[in-house]
Amino acid sequence: MKILAIETSCDETAIAVVEVKQEGKKAKFKILGNEVSSQIAIHIPYGGVFPAIAKREHIKNLPLILERVLKQAKIKIEKVDAIAVTTGPGLEPALWTGIVFVKEINKKYKIPVIPVNHMEGHLFSIFPKKSKTFTVDINKTMFPMLSLLVSGGHTELVLVKDGMKYKKIGQTRDDAAGEAFDKVARMLGLPYPGGPEVSKMAAIERADGNNISSRIPEILLPRPMIHSKDYDFSFSGLKTAVLYLVRDLKEKDPNVLENTNIKQKIACEFEDAVIETLVHKTIKAIKEYKIKTLIVGGGVSANTYLQEQMLQKIKKEKLKTKTYFPSKSLTGDNALMIAIAGYYQYKNKKQGSRLSSIKAKGNLSL
Repeated sequence: MKILAIETSCDETAIAVVEVKQEGKKAKFKILGNEVSSQIAIHIPYGGVFPAIAKREHIKNLPLILERVLKQAKIKIEKVDAIAVTTGPGLEPALWTGIVFVKEINKKYKIPVIPVNHMEGHLFSIFPKKSKTFTVDINKTMFPMLSLLVSGGHTELVLVKDGMKYKKIGQTRDDAAGEAFDKVARMLGLPYPGGPEVSKMAAIERADGNNISSRIPEILLPRPMIHSKDYDFSFSGLKTAVLYLVRDLKEKDPNVLENTNIKQKIACEFEDAVIETLVHKTIKAIKEYKIKTLIVGGGVSANTYLQEQMLQKIKKEKLKTKTYFPSKSLTGDNALMIAIAGYYQYKNKKQGSRLSSIKAKGNLSL
């Protein structure tokens, strides 16, 4: 079957067409067309995503990108068997653009529509690689499975049981990890998107081999909720700690942030605090639930320090957990992951959902 997938949960307009063939328990995918249009340059002046502008850009981009992707796929839209569309979580004005667009296609061509959870998409994002074809083989040996989903809007630990049944065992109580990265970047005067900029500075500091606490004792930050008995996260307090740290340093020297070395040290200590907390809680859950497979997805999964620390800790603890990260191009929002999740939703339900029940749900949970 051929699936058209549309993703508009935030500021990327993404469309893909895939062909799927079920061979036993394995599903073989072929990418016929795929495109992601980023709005980063448009949102830079605002220091973050401006929902009304994101909505406007999606409305403008959707028909243009669909035309290009169908041309890549060398098919007419009438030949598509189903349409997968992200319905949440995300920015509701942005989500609605994709949903309304898909409903218009349905009205004209009567193609079944499959609502997809954006977070489930991130879970499936580990399967596509650099080639145009890939296989999804979800078998019993992979369970129990754990997914750490970390992005600008979400930080959560999800237990996945056989049959792709989800149970959220931990989540952020306030800011998501990616959101905290961006806010700290603004405090340090770094450009948007800030997360990668903070990580670059932190990497330089580690490469220099400097020991933060011994050189400047006041640059020390808390590891929020790292020893709590649950699996929840909290990054708002850590963000505030950076705010107070910068304030105190500026009281001693108003020009302190003009010193690149100081900014590198703050960035490094902040990233250490976030990653240490994410890894500690994930390892704790792996041990408690005897996890066989760990999937790390979402924008922050591209963080190389997170990847290094997670793999090192799993090895140090002598855990037999197989760990997967998406390829870098698929850590962000994309339509390929929506296509895969949409296929399994369609396969399990045997049909598309009623069109009237498909609505944007900004806080949709797995």
